[in-house]
Amino acid sequence: MRSLYLRLCTLAVFRRVLEKPALARLLDFCRAEALSEQLSAYSEFVLSVLDTGKPLSAVIADYLFSDDNPYIRGVAHGADISPQLRSSAQRELEILNEVAALSPEDFTTRDDISRFPNQPIDLPSMYDQRLADISKYGYGIFSLYPMLHLTDSGELAPVNGADSISLSHFIGYSAEREQVVANTRKLLEGRPASNVLLVGDAGTGKSSTVKAVANHFFADGLRLIELRRDQLCHLHRVMDAVRGNPLKFIIFIDDLSFDERDRDFSLLKASLEGSASCGAENAVIYATSNRRHIVRERFEDREGDEIHRNDTIEESLSLFERFGLVVRFGKPNKGEYLEIARKLAVRYGIPVDSDFDTRAEAFALRRGSRSARCAEQFIDSIL
Repeated sequence: MRSLYLRLCTLAVFRRVLEKPALARLLDFCRAEALSEQLSAYSEFVLSVLDTGKPLSAVIADYLFSDDNPYIRGVAHGADISPQLRSSAQRELEILNEVAALSPEDFTTRDDISRFPNQPIDLPSMYDQRLADISKYGYGIFSLYPMLHLTDSGELAPVNGADSISLSHFIGYSAEREQVVANTRKLLEGRPASNVLLVGDAGTGKSSTVKAVANHFFADGLRLIELRRDQLCHLHRVMDAVRGNPLKFIIFIDDLSFDERDRDFSLLKASLEGSASCGAENAVIYATSNRRHIVRERFEDREGDEIHRNDTIEESLSLFERFGLVVRFGKPNKGEYLEIARKLAVRYGIPVDSDFDTRAEAFALRRGSRSARCAEQFIDSIL
């Protein structure tokens, strides 16, 4: 362990992985002198592994695959890798492969200790394969998470408890959803893809569609970054962060609406027009709105002469028209709503008896509208 510790101290390319929980606790163990300190550090190490629910080798692999370092960044951007950088990376991968192969017996011969799971892997070969498929896996924080968001401090972070919804979950709106899937596939294939506006009534599955598409194409190199409307001032920073990345990105803005005097309105218009300061070739903007006119019209906007009213209407439609693809999710009629409810019932093993339609319709009437969401809520109430 002393020898391994000294080799870990020489890490340069992968230096940042030493700050990860398990490796930091491993270093604490190696530095400890008193037996009590060693046992305590070992226990913290075991806890950091058990917390992940994975064997130690998988934990170390995750640390490596999510590390942003000069080596993987150079490969991702097609840069010439110097022989010194390449050989240093390979040497350090061999050292980390030793860590990934550790067992409790390497730490101590005591029997009264907690143990951690492990299984052998070939970390250098796995990392080489990762580099070969960099356009699908990416690097840094993007390598592990399908959905990210912007924190209040302006940093990218994974979405905790991200929606794991899949395309197979949906019933209805298949033609609308296929338009979004086809456009996303164009993006992944490197063909011109459109910015997309999903517009329609609440509860029709617009936001869920975008998230399901992100999950479906995760293994193909797609990531979703969600921005709140009040975070559009950071849009250029997000585009800068993903520009040139081998992955493809959906910048997702949910429930879009503006006041005409809102400064974020101009920021989004500039991005949709392909402004050099806002756009990125590997990213598209997907937005949802419950409104046909994204810009809210105030009562006073209706006052004044005809020219003023026309200007207000034109401004309210200008952003709408800048989306290359507009997909409309209309409110289902009674027959469509009942069909969704019946198919959901079959999916969950609920009998569709003679009064099923009556109960489903009564449920919708109590809520004041029919929608796919309402049908799901009806089924949930039965379950």
